[in-house]
Amino acid sequence: MSDFLVGLGLVFVIEGLIYALFPSEALKLYERLKAIPSEQLRMVGLITAIVGLSIVWLVRGA
Repeated sequence: MSDFLVGLGLVFVIEGLIYALFPSEALKLYERLKAIPSEQLRMVGLITAIVGLSIVWLVRGA
């Protein structure tokens, strides 16, 4: 459970740094994301989640 909380905390740190350091670029990115079809975003999100889970599995399980 503590590993999960550390991971969640790191997500917040990275997200916060993006908004703090590059706010206008983050807004531009969100504008570009609105033009991408929902199905394509869903597929990218699923692939990203699988890659992330695979990395965690390799590091923690191996």
